[in-house]
Amino acid sequence: MINKDQVIQTIKDLPDNFSTEELIQKIILLEKIETGLQQSDAGKVVSSDEAKKRLAKWLA
Repeated sequence: MINKDQVIQTIKDLPDNFSTEELIQKIILLEKIETGLQQSDAGKVVSSDEAKKRLAKWLA
């Protein structure tokens, strides 16, 4: 979960003029990054070799 300070900083990092779509995309990216970091901290990761094996099955 993201917090208010992260969203405020994201808004501050945007140029003076931006679209609502751009803001929403930035917030969604922030949320996905935060989710990935939480999953990593919880040990919910796979090795590079395992990822390559899984991709090979999907792309075959």
